[in-house]
Amino acid sequence: MPSKTVPLIEDTPRKNTDDALDARKAAILNAVVSEYVESAQPVGSAHVTGIPGVEVSSATVRSEMAALESEGYLVQPHTSAGRIPTDKGYRFFVDHLARPGLLDTGRRQEVRRFFAHMRGEVEELLGHTSGLLAHLTDYAAVVIGPGHAAATIRAVQVVGLGQRVALLVVVLSDGALEKTTLELPADTTESVLTAATAHMTTHLCGCTLARLRTVPSTGDASLDAMLGFAKEGLSRLSASREPEHVFVGGSSSMASAFDAVETVRSVLSILEQQLVVVELVEDILDRGLSVAIGAEHGFEPLASCALVVAPVSVQGEAVGTISVLGPTRMRYPRALAAVQMVAEQLGEHLGAPSGRVVAQKRSSAARVSKDQVAKGASASKARASGKSVSEEMRSSGGSVGQRAGRRHMKGGATAGC
Repeated sequence: MPSKTVPLIEDTPRKNTDDALDARKAAILNAVVSEYVESAQPVGSAHVTGIPGVEVSSATVRSEMAALESEGYLVQPHTSAGRIPTDKGYRFFVDHLARPGLLDTGRRQEVRRFFAHMRGEVEELLGHTSGLLAHLTDYAAVVIGPGHAAATIRAVQVVGLGQRVALLVVVLSDGALEKTTLELPADTTESVLTAATAHMTTHLCGCTLARLRTVPSTGDASLDAMLGFAKEGLSRLSASREPEHVFVGGSSSMASAFDAVETVRSVLSILEQQLVVVELVEDILDRGLSVAIGAEHGFEPLASCALVVAPVSVQGEAVGTISVLGPTRMRYPRALAAVQMVAEQLGEHLGAPSGRVVAQKRSSAARVSKDQVAKGASASKARASGKSVSEEMRSSGGSVGQRAGRRHMKGGATAGC
């Protein structure tokens, strides 16, 4: 994987669970963090005195807050001001005081309704999920789709679109659907396409696009010629695959989350760099963290940010990640609860045996849209006019593959493992 392109913070602090505070200091720190998250204003002793666990005088509270400052949990931005949490203070709050809890009833119902009614291809689902998570938290949400490198082939289909055009469709274990068009000899019959589908399914199911198994010849000249075209199509798909799909929702909320315009610009710039975002999230998970605060994640432009991250798993296998990015002054309990619930629901949805996503891919593999049928007719028309298939497709507005794009296909069934 290429090296990170964002400058790193030197001597980046890591999570430290050895720090201990007595009950009163912990209660004071909890009160300061909670008040500052809501008000964005430095917190004075008057806001803390008298809360549960701090039934002491204001002078004692001031003394304890001064001690918390000397220990690195709080900082006083101005001499006459109250105090605000440091990254270390937020870390103690997250590790010892905050709990994910549950989203409120309305938000939980919203999440369940979203996944109950969501249909479509994986990319569409992940894009909408980033919007849902941003809405739930009021922070930017990042959803990283399944890592395609490890995705195995679950189904292969060759769909005839005309006498000289076919669509090669590959369904992967992560729910992704890959398509490419094939130009065929004029005498290719439907029975040859069916036989090619069955033969490739038998020999390719379970392997990856990056490491395709050898598909043996059959001894049938027409079928072996068709398999040759299909192998070329598979090679194109393997060479053109992107490693991950990154979807960002709620970027506009960054403007209100930070006071400094330059910070907003820096955060938005990072969110546009997909490789950096993927590396950042993967690094956080590799270090065993679900929350990275301030300098902990090591990216200087995001030093005033916190990330809450969770893997998305299907049957125990990680297939992606979701996260929210916001200021260190984050509503951590709500963000933790939202990320946890959405990750669980997304994993269940992706792996649902009813086929909300993956099986939809399988059933759509042999479905041909009206546009594609029209392209098949254009191919036949090309033959009658003496044009090549590619010339006819260009003259009628793009290739079959471009028209097929991300659309669902209609009708038919596909072979599968």
